[in-house]
Amino acid sequence: MIDINDIKRGMTLIIENEIVQIVDFLHVKPGKGSAFMKIKTKNLRTGSTLERNFNTNLKFDEARIERSTVQYLYN
Repeated sequence: MIDINDIKRGMTLIIENEIVQIVDFLHVKPGKGSAFMKIKTKNLRTGSTLERNFNTNLKFDEARIERSTVQYLYN
């Protein structure tokens, strides 16, 4: 589990049963009310981007993604 305050750009997380990559984030502390994180995510399955707000006391599961280079060898 990853605390929301420990996220970085490029991390892959599981949010609401979707595998997403963190594109950008911003910690917002308004003058009135509690602090929150504004996170821009890219869904790795559909390619869509969403901007969401989360409370600072949440934790998310980290998605383990393995990337490898491949070469097309024949027709």
